[in-house]
Amino acid sequence: MNKSMSKILMVITVLLSAISTYAQIKNAKSETVKIYGNCDRCKTTIEKAGNLKNVATVNWNQDTKMATLNYDRKKTNQDEILKRIALAGYDSEKFLAPDDIYAKLSDCCQYNREQKPVAKAKDNGMDIKAEHANHNPKEMETTITATTQNAPQLKIVFNNYFSVKDALVKTDATSSSAKAAELVKAIKAVEITKLSTEEHTVWMKVMKDLTANAEKIATAKEVSKQREAFALLSKNMYELTNVSKQETPVYYQHCPMYNNGKGANWLSKEEAIKNPYYGSQMLTCGSVQETINNK
Repeated sequence: MNKSMSKILMVITVLLSAISTYAQIKNAKSETVKIYGNCDRCKTTIEKAGNLKNVATVNWNQDTKMATLNYDRKKTNQDEILKRIALAGYDSEKFLAPDDIYAKLSDCCQYNREQKPVAKAKDNGMDIKAEHANHNPKEMETTITATTQNAPQLKIVFNNYFSVKDALVKTDATSSSAKAAELVKAIKAVEITKLSTEEHTVWMKVMKDLTANAEKIATAKEVSKQREAFALLSKNMYELTNVSKQETPVYYQHCPMYNNGKGANWLSKEEAIKNPYYGSQMLTCGSVQETINNK
């Protein structure tokens, strides 16, 4: 058998395999998107990150950088697939990989980051520093606009978090559940392309856990279970607070008694202690660990 015939058979095998996999996906939808990468190793990583048995498959072309996504539209969507791929280190036109994960890719896999933000806006856009010289004004304008629009994106997330905290201070499980459901909606509504580079990097790290813990609070019936999830939620929110602009100071507070003396933290817009882990039982138990004032 000559080499040409072998290649043809290989292509046919791959196509048959893809057709078989596609057939197993119910409510199938197919889309094509651009994902950046370089080599066969990139292809393996991209496809492994995007694939989900009987739910989604990804077929990435090394030459064109285009990926075909086939997925069950009732169980997932394009964004969820591209988020997983970004967390594996690969940029798409919608989601950027965290810088530290990209840096860990093998040398052969470190593709040119065409979608990386090229400018930063400071002091309300008056002081603009270009990170790369050879970009046209339209590209820079797009990036600057995205940077200046990031505040409302996360402000809603923070406001809903504080509402959950306030409900737990009152030991009101019903209200905590309702406020957490609003927080879940706010998290899912964030347009990642409008976040700053620093926010985007942290967001991609915490988004999954942030959503999971907010959902746990929303579905839990007992306030004790809600407080357990809130302690984990607060860790992620703290990371996000450190890279986000805040209109007023945010206080990172600590309860030393919670979780059998292991302690737990939370964020508050008020300096005065109002403990969400014990409510009226120990309302003022705790202390301010840090004042975050990112303007």
